[in-house]
Amino acid sequence: MTPMMKQYLEIKEHYQDAILFFRLGDFYEMFYEDAQTAAKELEITLTGRGQGEDRIPMCGVPHHSADNYMTQLIDKGYKVAICEQVEDPKMVKGVVKREVTKLLTPGTLMNSKLLSERENNFLVAIAVADDTFGVARCDLSTGESDVTLINGTLDDLLDEIATSRSKEVVAPFEVEELLNASFAHNRSMLISYRQYEEPLDEYQHLLTNIDHPVLQKAYYRLLHYLVETQKQSLHHLQQATFLSTDDYLKLDIHAKRNLELVETLREKKKQGSLLSVIDQTVTSMGGRLMRQWMDRPLVRPRAIRERQEIVEQFYHAFFEREALRDLLKEVYDIERLAARIAYGSVNARELVQLKRSLKKLPDIKAQLDSLAINKNWLQSIETYETLVHLLTNSIVEDPPISLTDGGILIDGYNEELDRYRDASKNGKQWIAQLEQQEREFTGIRSLKVGYNKVFGYYIEVSRANTHLLPEGRYERKQTLTNAERYITPELKEKEALILEAEESLTELEYQLFIDIRTIVQEYVPSLQKLATEISEMDVLASFAMVAEKQQYVKPNVTETRQIDIIQGRHPVVETVIQRGTYVENDIDLTDERDMLLITGPNMGGKSTYMRQLALSAILTQIGSFVPAKKATMPIFDRIFTRIGAADDLASGQSTFMVEMMETKDALTKATANSLIILDEIGRGTSTYDGMALAQAIIEYIHESIGAKTLFSTHYHELTDLAKSIPTLRNVHVSAAEEDGTVVFLHQIIEGAADRSYGVYVAELAGLPDSVTKRANELLLTFEAKPTNATQQHTVTHEEVAATYEEAEQLSLFQMKEEKKDGKTKKEQSVLKALQELDLLHVTPFDIIKKVNEWQMQLRKK
Repeated sequence: MTPMMKQYLEIKEHYQDAILFFRLGDFYEMFYEDAQTAAKELEITLTGRGQGEDRIPMCGVPHHSADNYMTQLIDKGYKVAICEQVEDPKMVKGVVKREVTKLLTPGTLMNSKLLSERENNFLVAIAVADDTFGVARCDLSTGESDVTLINGTLDDLLDEIATSRSKEVVAPFEVEELLNASFAHNRSMLISYRQYEEPLDEYQHLLTNIDHPVLQKAYYRLLHYLVETQKQSLHHLQQATFLSTDDYLKLDIHAKRNLELVETLREKKKQGSLLSVIDQTVTSMGGRLMRQWMDRPLVRPRAIRERQEIVEQFYHAFFEREALRDLLKEVYDIERLAARIAYGSVNARELVQLKRSLKKLPDIKAQLDSLAINKNWLQSIETYETLVHLLTNSIVEDPPISLTDGGILIDGYNEELDRYRDASKNGKQWIAQLEQQEREFTGIRSLKVGYNKVFGYYIEVSRANTHLLPEGRYERKQTLTNAERYITPELKEKEALILEAEESLTELEYQLFIDIRTIVQEYVPSLQKLATEISEMDVLASFAMVAEKQQYVKPNVTETRQIDIIQGRHPVVETVIQRGTYVENDIDLTDERDMLLITGPNMGGKSTYMRQLALSAILTQIGSFVPAKKATMPIFDRIFTRIGAADDLASGQSTFMVEMMETKDALTKATANSLIILDEIGRGTSTYDGMALAQAIIEYIHESIGAKTLFSTHYHELTDLAKSIPTLRNVHVSAAEEDGTVVFLHQIIEGAADRSYGVYVAELAGLPDSVTKRANELLLTFEAKPTNATQQHTVTHEEVAATYEEAEQLSLFQMKEEKKDGKTKKEQSVLKALQELDLLHVTPFDIIKKVNEWQMQLRKK
């Protein structure tokens, strides 16, 4: 155990949950378990220190490329403690003093390739008091921070953590067991347990408006952790904002996943999500704000209408809006630049980016003036003339990344700097001329003047020509195999001047840059406010651009419970199919019509129909227009979804269990102002179990909740519930069958479906002909003898089935067709559609299409 290894173990003792990068010369070394982990994760060679049983596992990476290795470890969910030499080895006898200068964690990244330009990187801290959770968030890279109070269950807390999409949570030890169990299968989530929650006087001003004890504890836990990991002042942090859960539409993790708001269900990619359609922002700041709005739709009518009004103004001013968007494209990420300025890590190139962004502000203000936007952006946006003048007259247009190699500041910015530059430049010119002079003086044409960091400037002469040098003029400096190197008194004098000038030049230039950065730091709060305003105008202009391009309409936000969507569309599906081929559908729900029971064929569009209502609700409540010809929308407090088949095998949950758990959330948390989307509930169990559950759920929603509900099913027996539940209506997805061929019309019409066309879908999927043929034979048998299907079941199943015998069920797939005035429902529907058709506002092609649909509808058996 050498003194150096003792030093390593003493430091490691304080960073047990991190991989310690221990600086040894030009390498960072890792030992023991850290070395074994790093070697495996980074795929580098594991070596050792010592011999035999005492051999210590060891691996290392070069310090100049260590950032890449650290980034890989953080991406895999590890912490990295960077231990540097804090003394000059040349000035110390014995072991060099070392300290951990920074702790890198997934939630505290400031400047890394892992930071997504269009996503926040929130660190979340929580505190617990009785049945209340305090949640504090901070994005260190932008300085944003907020707190939220959760009066609910652990599931509500987990939903809030999921909303933040954080990769790291700081929590007290009393919830360690709960969180470990909840995130046991989430490898991307790092949980750091810290008990401290005492106030920090230096940051008291950040909690001016927050007086709830549990929120304060959560925020102080967050601050303590940031101070522990960053080991420097955090002056760029903005005042914490209180986010009340009552001010936002509640979307649990299931709803966000099932509706594919920011990523697709299968591939976990942005493309194909709602965000990919409506996020046409042109700045990174706008992209991050768009995600935040998507995560937290509004519930206050006034706030929603304020956004809608600005979107409408942008919508009707195409040229001015696009001119503004073109200007915003030239604006860099001011929010993260401001944070790096305050943090003291900004470089010269980034200050040039800031200057270029600020130079666009006068033109942006001019465009806002021409738009006459009903927002205080125009009055509040400064033009930063003094700051722009400073940056323009100090930093070169294309500076190097390094701050210590010189070449950052322009000529004329500082007189002393100019003198050093002149001395360095003229000295090098003298050196260049010296070579020619010495060649002429000695007659040695191969003579050359060179330089290296060890010996400085020298005159090099080959060994064969040394006899031509006059005695007394040249002083030997270095002997090589085939040459001798010399120096003269004049060269020695010039060398001292040049090296002194260059050393002073880089030191002075670096200090002058630090002085500039200090001046710019005074503008940080103002720049953060500017970033917020630019983000808002970017998002709202994006809403308007999408609305104009995709033909969205401004929804009428009503404080009643009415939903009236005319020719509604799914915002994502319509963009991935041929333009003009999407079949539009109406949705009509009132106090007397709370629930739609949707039947119809597989692949007919039931799930799409249900999703498009939920997505239209979310678009409305973030202030966007919606894909429809006309829309009246209420304000929902929560949206619950159960769509698609999914299991969670890692935690031992089957598809049916996941289905029931998601349904449980809806039944226990929904209110009359909620929206419930349930897709084929009960399909994961036996037929009669499924039907019994489905009916019981429908009845419970009607009797105990009263929420707006879309319920799709293949249990056609359930359609008889419309006779006993006055607010339930049957609708179905139409399909036409002719000469054995089925056409899915994707049109939602009133009434119940007569069959599911499951066997036909199996044919489309390519099942063997013998299988689908046999299935058709069995289907005919089942339809002819419906009672046989129940004979093998238990008494319980027979009791459940009896409830459907009362409804005069004729078969599993056929419904009675009632007549009115001598016409069937199909005939009545077609006649009504014909009467309502406005011939003056449709194209000939649309008329042909409509007539074809009516024919197929009437021909159906």
